[in-house]
Amino acid sequence: MAVRLDEMDRKILAELQNDASQSLDEIARKVGSSKTPVWNRIKRMREAGVILRQTAILDPEALGLEACFFVLIRTSEHEAEWQRKFLTSLQARPEVMEAHRLAGDIDYILKVRVKNARAYDTFYQALISEVRIFNVTALLSMEEIKSTTVLPV
Repeated sequence: MAVRLDEMDRKILAELQNDASQSLDEIARKVGSSKTPVWNRIKRMREAGVILRQTAILDPEALGLEACFFVLIRTSEHEAEWQRKFLTSLQARPEVMEAHRLAGDIDYILKVRVKNARAYDTFYQALISEVRIFNVTALLSMEEIKSTTVLPV
């Protein structure tokens, strides 16, 4: 269910998405308000679940995670126990940046960040040793053209 947001809320969210380390004073100045109303709005949006958490965005290449693979998974298993085991396995793997269940010919897509192809193979071998998978296709991203966490508010 969508939360009702006004223009001021949206301006505050845009500022937080741009740089959540800004002080309340900075955000208030940029959105044309004062500190207390901005703090109250942020608090309300946290309580409503609009703001989930604040975090730092790291540069994967600076950390030696130069390879990004998109992993397409098809399975012939659709039982609840298989899904539980598969999801548990994915959640335990820090290499998995995103996982989506899809409609269509592919059942799942994963975004996996690793050091190199050898590290991807280690990930792949561990995954298939834990969960039966019908077919896996790994696509290496040659260049990241756009990556953002900013939602259009």
